[in-house]
Amino acid sequence: MSAAITARISKQLNIAQHQITTVEGFLDEGATIPFLARYRKEATGGLDEEQLRAIRDALDLQKALESRKETILKAIKEQGKLTPELEKKIKACNDLAVLEDLYLPYKQKRKTRGDKAKEKGLEPLAEMVWVQEITKGKPDDFARKFIDKEKEVETLEDAWAGATDIVAEWINESLDVREKLRDIFANHATINTKKTSKTKERTNFEDYYEFSCRVPQLKPHQILAINRGEREKILSVKIEIWEERTLETIDDLVITNNNSIFIDQIQDAVEEAYKRLLFPSLERELRNKLTEKADEHAIETFATNLGNLLMQPPLQNKVVMGIDPAFRTGCKVAVVDETGKYFEGTTIFPTPPQKKVAQAEAVIDSLIKKYKVNVIAIGNGTASRETEQFIADFLRKKGDEFTDLGLSYLIVNEAGASVYSASTIAREEFPELDAAQRGNISIARRVLDPLAELVKIDPKSIGVGLYQHDLNQTQLASKLDDVVESCVNEVGVNLNTASVPLLSHISGLSKKVAENIVKKRESEGIFKSRKEIKKVAGVGDFRFQQAAGFLRIPEAKNPLDNTAIHPESYEAAEKLCNLYNIDLNTLSTQKKEIEQKLSSINLKQVAEHVGVGVPTLELIIENLMKPGRDPREELQKPLLRTDVMDMNDLKEGQKLEGTVRNVVDFGAFVDIGVKQDGLLHISNMSTTGRRIENPHDVVGVGDIISVEIISLDLDRGRIGLKLF
Repeated sequence: MSAAITARISKQLNIAQHQITTVEGFLDEGATIPFLARYRKEATGGLDEEQLRAIRDALDLQKALESRKETILKAIKEQGKLTPELEKKIKACNDLAVLEDLYLPYKQKRKTRGDKAKEKGLEPLAEMVWVQEITKGKPDDFARKFIDKEKEVETLEDAWAGATDIVAEWINESLDVREKLRDIFANHATINTKKTSKTKERTNFEDYYEFSCRVPQLKPHQILAINRGEREKILSVKIEIWEERTLETIDDLVITNNNSIFIDQIQDAVEEAYKRLLFPSLERELRNKLTEKADEHAIETFATNLGNLLMQPPLQNKVVMGIDPAFRTGCKVAVVDETGKYFEGTTIFPTPPQKKVAQAEAVIDSLIKKYKVNVIAIGNGTASRETEQFIADFLRKKGDEFTDLGLSYLIVNEAGASVYSASTIAREEFPELDAAQRGNISIARRVLDPLAELVKIDPKSIGVGLYQHDLNQTQLASKLDDVVESCVNEVGVNLNTASVPLLSHISGLSKKVAENIVKKRESEGIFKSRKEIKKVAGVGDFRFQQAAGFLRIPEAKNPLDNTAIHPESYEAAEKLCNLYNIDLNTLSTQKKEIEQKLSSINLKQVAEHVGVGVPTLELIIENLMKPGRDPREELQKPLLRTDVMDMNDLKEGQKLEGTVRNVVDFGAFVDIGVKQDGLLHISNMSTTGRRIENPHDVVGVGDIISVEIISLDLDRGRIGLKLF
């Protein structure tokens, strides 16, 4: 990329130009974002993943812009209309909308009214109007010369209509006019919505039946709601601006000589251009821009929620019973051990219409005792609350019988479980089971390790967003893939237990290489060192460099193989240990001693001594102090329950704990242990009275929070909450 472009990106992102250039070089070589963020801090100047991805995206955008410029230049050149001045403007353009404006006069399109008028010989008349140099005479005298019945210009009205069409198109193609109107639309337009004549019953779009808002004040979720309401023919949508003032603005730009005899004609052309060409075009452009803005915001929200969901802390050393609730087809039950290994599964019918409660209790009781179940995980889909009531009643009846097991239950986000159950991955894992008996296994495993299980599912199917099916699916998929990659590499994976889907998200590893790793593990036994993956087909030096630091081997002879310290830094780590008399073989048992020895050293001096930069030394020290650390361990554990409430048990002013299930622009939905999630509106998120701009600044998916009920609508199943 040219120096001018990297300089522009530097200014845009407020990141030094040399950092942009360095990152571009690494990316061109195939380096991954997680690798650069963790192991190339000295080279990048300590850029984090968010900054690195911003650079990558900006570079990609510039590449797309440059590619479009080449296409446009080629198209105009082939028409023989590329002047040096136009070429210079196109090459210097940094805005895609302006670039398309420059191309507009040369774009191949269907024959326009202006084209037809030119064929009738009316372009010279249009030129007189447009140039505005004639100050004496009568306009009609000039127009009469163009009347020609053979060319279907039979009257003065025909001549003026054709000339007006030509001038209107020139006005429409004016860069100055379009830029000015684009600014007016963006800052002064109003969007108005009404329900359509066919809409009579209540819908989710009632807030927009009589809605008006200036475009700058529109919120992303409102844009998405309006778009969907319009698409479902529930709403009609209009963009309005002050027409008279806008026409005057165009006049000011177009009229260059007030003494011209064609002032009336050019004003007619301005009105024609505005109503027929400019307004429809810029209205579409504005709606598209609003949608793009809303999409971008919604995708960021979805990504943040997904990241929080994936990073939920695992409940380790638990035998889990997963229940996929249902009514008619019954609740699917599965038991897995502490590692997620499937024990046994069946179907029970405690919910309507069968309501075989006694038989279901007998099955549950038998499985709990047989496998010493510690946790029951209930999916949060259809029949979830009825199933929860059944389990709560069962535990109440059993009293202290399962005290030694510490038996409790929790509600698990089951989004995507059905997608997983019918997937190729699920068929390969459980070929002997029907699809209906796989979703419950996924629900159970999500408790043991949410990240390891959820990576098997298309992230778009994990319902933690808003209007995700309406969004730009390519951009959404790209963003969510980034989130999954970031989470998997932040945690790292156990090379000897990780599944193919989990391994395929590790820096530098493809799905094929992940499959080869698992095949080698299954045929030759577990890996004893990181270096052994070099023997796997498809793993060369570069791929090993990218992946090694994110792979953990608890069984390795070298303890460093079970840390985030990269093999390229092993020599420095060993020098550091020798310098401070630290025994690598007893890392896990001498944490306090190591912390005392390394917590107050002179980082710069020691880094020079062991031959690395300060960031790398800090990484080494962190991992020597906390070998094999899982960053999820420091987060809140899931909320376990032993009883359930009914909505009728709730009262305004009641205080309780809940789990955040989803975060959107206007607040968060919180599971408080009843059938309906409560809404913690953004206006009720502050405990100090300060204004909250972004709900994500206060809560995240999976957070356990204390809330107070401030409103109840039992008929509509609505619960209003506030933080306390």
